[in-house]
Amino acid sequence: MARVRYIGAEPVTVPELGSRTVQPDEIVEVPNARFDGYVCQTSTWEGIEEPKGETAPAPLKKTPVAKAATASKEG
Repeated sequence: MARVRYIGAEPVTVPELGSRTVQPDEIVEVPNARFDGYVCQTSTWEGIEEPKGETAPAPLKKTPVAKAATASKEG
């Protein structure tokens, strides 16, 4: 589960959380798969703890790129 903070001005009922009423500045747990759906609403929700585990995207691995050999010029 991920965690988000409700930053709206008035309490709100969230059907996805079992019709729970969330108060301003309250931190709630949301399903990992829905984390992005909350934090994209930047005027209403703030990410506190990103998803962990299987549903979280894997970090990108940087792989060194081999440089091509330069041909030597013969005069």
